[in-house]
Amino acid sequence: MAQSTATLRIGTRGSPLALVQARTVRARLAAVLAVSEDAIELVTIRTTGDAIQDRPLADAGGKGLFTKEIEEALLDGRVDLAVHSAKDVPTVSQPGLMLAACLEREDPRDVFLSPKAASFAGLPQGATLGTTSPRRQAIAKMIRPDLRIVPLRGNVETRLRKLEAGEMDATILALAGMKRLGLEKHATRIMEVAEFLPAAGQGAIAIETRADDTRVRELLAKIDHLETSTTLACERAFLGVLDGTCKTPIGGYAQIAGDTIHLRGLLAHPDGQPSVSYELRGARADAVTIGTEAGHYIKRTAPAGLLA
Repeated sequence: MAQSTATLRIGTRGSPLALVQARTVRARLAAVLAVSEDAIELVTIRTTGDAIQDRPLADAGGKGLFTKEIEEALLDGRVDLAVHSAKDVPTVSQPGLMLAACLEREDPRDVFLSPKAASFAGLPQGATLGTTSPRRQAIAKMIRPDLRIVPLRGNVETRLRKLEAGEMDATILALAGMKRLGLEKHATRIMEVAEFLPAAGQGAIAIETRADDTRVRELLAKIDHLETSTTLACERAFLGVLDGTCKTPIGGYAQIAGDTIHLRGLLAHPDGQPSVSYELRGARADAVTIGTEAGHYIKRTAPAGLLA
């Protein structure tokens, strides 16, 4: 096999959304390096999460299923950096790897989609909601306990097709992905953070590399969006303390205003109740500490068995 002459090799999943995200990173790096985008190679890698389509990922181990094979390519030297949706990245990095940068976060909110109702309130009694996300299921059932959950896997376009085909009455998707694919017109209703708390990292693109690769780390520092990296560190610290299983419904979202960071956190039961929520503000410089403290508070106050 011919040796690659690429300036850099970016590891990515092959889904339409993953490729849009990887191309965005490639464009930023090409500008920094003053090279054509073609000089930076995209290496598509099929992950375990892509291969499993017949059951919820939580039933297959959940954490890291969209990153494992890409991280192996990083460690083996087959790629120089990896582009991930931040919410897919496990809270504990593989030894030898690190998250080195983030691009500016896209809108983190979730959207309600339904051909039958303008919101959860308008759905008929016992309506079906398509999702395999424990967080989305839990929050939806806090709003409408009568909803019946049906599994929904696949990329954004596949989920939209299944909804249009009538396989469920409604679903929930991340606005960020829909916007990046130019599909936001399909959103029935954008839900505010206060009513439907996003997943930790939702809307952020995280870039991973080898911890000892000084050249790539220095390049990535030039495209890093510090505010996004700071809020992501806060959210991941929160998630790391709880360390719930992939079946544990956890939401976490941090915002920065001036020198202050504000974190909202949620831990819930898949059926919506019981649940524990908590908000904490503090100095932006203490982002990781704030995430950690919020996680410990929820862990202390959670009803027995909620984190089991």
